[in-house]
Amino acid sequence: MAKGKTGGADNSDRKVKPALSPESEEQQMINLAVKVAKQRMLDGTASSQIIVHYLKLATENTQLEREKLRSENKLLDAKAEAIQSQKRDEELYQEVLDALKLYVGHK
Repeated sequence: MAKGKTGGADNSDRKVKPALSPESEEQQMINLAVKVAKQRMLDGTASSQIIVHYLKLATENTQLEREKLRSENKLLDAKAEAIQSQKRDEELYQEVLDALKLYVGHK
């Protein structure tokens, strides 16, 4: 009854869908590494490096850094949106000027 076995640590025979891009392949590898780390922590066989890595992720400093990065990304998005808006405004102003030139008789 080996087919009924689930949740085992040996997933080497499991087929993984081929990645469509280098980014998705990298994400697959990250996911596999995290699964292995989790399994080792549950088994009690995790190396000190694995344990320290996850302990660092739980620190307030790391959480504050993540929040800072999120805020910086929002700021960058807002700046990019403002630049696009400014370009649209300039185009509209130019259209208005062109229309006024035609209205007063300039070509």
